[in-house]
Amino acid sequence: MQPARKYDDRVVPSGLRMTLSSTNRGFLTRHRWLLWTAGIVAAVIVLASFMSREDPVPVRAAVATRGTIRSVVSTNGKIEPLQNFEARTPIGTTVKRVFIKEGDHVRKGQFLVELDDAEARSQASRALAQLRSADVAVTGLRTGGTQEEVFTTESDLAKARTAQDAAQHNLDALRRLQQEGSASSGEVVVAENQLARAQADVKLLEQKLKDRYSQPEIAGVRARQAEAQSAYSAAEDVLAKLNIRAPFDGVVYSLPVRRGNYLNPGDLVLQEADLSKVQVRAFVDEPDIGRLEPGQKVEISWDGMPGRQWEGKLTSIPSIVRLRGARNIGETTCVVSNADFKLLPNTNVNVTIVTAEHHDVLTVPREAIRQDDAQPYLFQIVDDRLQRRDIQMSIANLTKAEVTSGLPENARVALVSTNSKPLRDGLAVRVVP
Repeated sequence: MQPARKYDDRVVPSGLRMTLSSTNRGFLTRHRWLLWTAGIVAAVIVLASFMSREDPVPVRAAVATRGTIRSVVSTNGKIEPLQNFEARTPIGTTVKRVFIKEGDHVRKGQFLVELDDAEARSQASRALAQLRSADVAVTGLRTGGTQEEVFTTESDLAKARTAQDAAQHNLDALRRLQQEGSASSGEVVVAENQLARAQADVKLLEQKLKDRYSQPEIAGVRARQAEAQSAYSAAEDVLAKLNIRAPFDGVVYSLPVRRGNYLNPGDLVLQEADLSKVQVRAFVDEPDIGRLEPGQKVEISWDGMPGRQWEGKLTSIPSIVRLRGARNIGETTCVVSNADFKLLPNTNVNVTIVTAEHHDVLTVPREAIRQDDAQPYLFQIVDDRLQRRDIQMSIANLTKAEVTSGLPENARVALVSTNSKPLRDGLAVRVVP
C-alpha cells in the first residue's frame, strides 16, 4: 500500500488522487461549452461596467451677472444740412465777381457772388414800364378816364345841364302862353322835344363819368395789369438771384464756380448751410423698422475720426419702405449737435439706434440660450452636472440676453461643449477655459 500524500490541504491516498484527477478531466471535457459561456458573460459584465462609467464632457461656461444690456439697431447713414441754401443761376450768364471761398463762415446779408445782370436789368426796366402803363389804365377805370378826358366830360356835362335848364324854362313859358292863347300847341311840342334832348345829353354825360367802361373792358385792363406785375416780379427775382447774398449765418461748403465762368440756366453757383446742427438720415433694414420710436437715443460715429461719437434723438420713423441697392430699407432722421463743424454734408457715417437699455439686470451670454418650441431655457452647472432651467427673457443683443426669472444670480451656465457633443439634462461635465 502506497504512503498517503498531502493533496488540496487534505490527506488523500495516492490511488484515490489519481481517480479524482481522471474524473475532473472528464467533467471539464464534457462541459467545456459551459466554461466558455461563463467567460463570455463575465467579459460582457466587465465591459458594461466600464462603459457605464461616463467621462465628463468638456464645456465652456459663464457666470450670470448683473449689469447693463442694450438692444440696438446698427446701420449706415448720411449727413445732411439741417438748414441749407442752394444758389443756382436763373439765366445763362457769366460770373462777374466772387467775394468768398469754399469753407468760409459768412453772415446773413453778406454779398457772396455777383453774376452779370445787364440783360436782366434791361428786362426789369421794360417790365416796370409795362406795369406803370397798366396802373394808369386801372386808375382810369376808377376815375372814368384820364384827367383830360374827365375835365372835358365834366365841362360838357355843365353845358348840357345849362341847356336842360333853358329848355325847361322855355317849355314852362310856352305852356303858360298856350293857356292864355298866345302860343300854339306845335310850339309847345317843339319845346318839349328840346327839353327831352337836353335831358338825354345830361344823362349820357353823367353815365360817362360814372360807368365809362364795360365789364369786358374792365376785365381786360385788370388782366394786363396782373400780367405786367407778374413780369416785373419775375425780373426782380432774376436780379436778386444774380446778386447772391447769404440768407442766414452759415458755412459755404460748396463753391464750384470761378470768376469769368459761363453758367447755363440752372447751374449750381454755391451751397451754404448752418452746420452747427446737422441731420443724419439713417437707412434701416425692413425687419428692424418695427422697433423704432421717436425720441430713441442715436449714436453716430465716423471712420474719418475714430473714437469720436456724436449723440442725438430719433426725430422721425420711416413712413415707407423702398429698395436701396439690394436692401429694403426705411429712412429715419435725427438731429445732432456739430459745434466744431467736423461732420460735413454728404459724409457717410455709422449709426447705432438704442431701442432699449436696461440697467442692473441679470444677464448671460447669448450663446447660453436655447429654445424648445416657444420656451427658452439654459443649462446650469450644479455639482459638475447640467440642470435644465426654463427661463423668462426680456431684451437681447448679439452677445448678451437679459434673464428676468428662472435663474439665480451668479449661477454658472454652460455655453457649448468643446468636443461637439450635444448637451442634455443631467450630463456630467467638466468646465474648461
